[in-house]
Amino acid sequence: MDWLAFLGTQGAQQDEAQAVHFPNDSAQHQAFDSGVTITPLTHLGLIKLQGEETVPFLQGQLSSDVKKLSSPGWQFSSYSTPKGRMLASFIVLRDGDEALLQLPTPLQPAIQKRLTMFIMRSKTKATDANAELVALGLAGPKAAGLVSSLLGADALDADKTAARIAGGWAIRLPGERFQLIVDAATAQALWTQCLAQGAVPAATRVWTLGDIRAGTPWVLPATQEEFVPQMANMELIGAVSFQKGCYPGQEIVARTQYLGKLKRRTFRVRASAPMAAGEPVFSPEMNGQASGMVAMATPLADGSWEALVVVQMSSVEHGLHLQAPDGPTLECLTLPYPVVEEAQA
Repeated sequence: MDWLAFLGTQGAQQDEAQAVHFPNDSAQHQAFDSGVTITPLTHLGLIKLQGEETVPFLQGQLSSDVKKLSSPGWQFSSYSTPKGRMLASFIVLRDGDEALLQLPTPLQPAIQKRLTMFIMRSKTKATDANAELVALGLAGPKAAGLVSSLLGADALDADKTAARIAGGWAIRLPGERFQLIVDAATAQALWTQCLAQGAVPAATRVWTLGDIRAGTPWVLPATQEEFVPQMANMELIGAVSFQKGCYPGQEIVARTQYLGKLKRRTFRVRASAPMAAGEPVFSPEMNGQASGMVAMATPLADGSWEALVVVQMSSVEHGLHLQAPDGPTLECLTLPYPVVEEAQA
């Protein structure tokens, strides 16, 4: 049975954006807060690069230092235009001369095609890995215990962020979360084992809440070419290296960092009204002009919404509003890392 057909037998429904939904929303959020959830990450696609020059090729295209990755190892990264505007953000998983780039599914075809254009004579090849690999997300305070039970206590200990497992790899993410990237047959077996040990099937929106609370935004179709990496806090989560060589947009990224030209940052907010990526955010001191936009958002079980917004740093103390200067109020919440403000011009 293929992976999507299997998920259908488990009560999963998939929408046009390839997000997954399960019934009983309140149980999912309760497990996320106090137990463990398991989510099929169908909203994220995988590009595989293979060949002896995979690492040098990615080093010249992405913002992170791929050469410093252990094998196996992972890091956040981004891919920009020559003007420094992000076309995509990634999780990069490296294992020897092989690498996986994970990014939102709607962006994968165009980004894979663009990367392929620049491979030219490099000894690497980019292919769609979604036919052979799937990703499962485990989240919640009991996720680490479940992963240890499944994989062994030492598989992802304090010094490891990635490990080879039967059928693929496991990675440890910020915020009590893990990914298992494996072939479909292994995924079905792991799914059954996780449910037997108390994991609750959870929708894409619950996993997205983990991304938001961890302060790790994804570039989405509505936000492509809107942000330089630092606006999305990319260097704060290890997605930008300022010591490596050139890559598209590197000059703009470096100038933003060292000349103090950064005026926008990513903040976590909550609202009583629905929010969507790309919607404008306003603040009183901006005289009717938008201060920024929503980067990503998701609903909670109580009807409220959480989001990451990219806005003028000066706007935060004056208050933020959704869609209009007098729109719904956005309450600023904490992130797990300090938002550096010394770079403000």
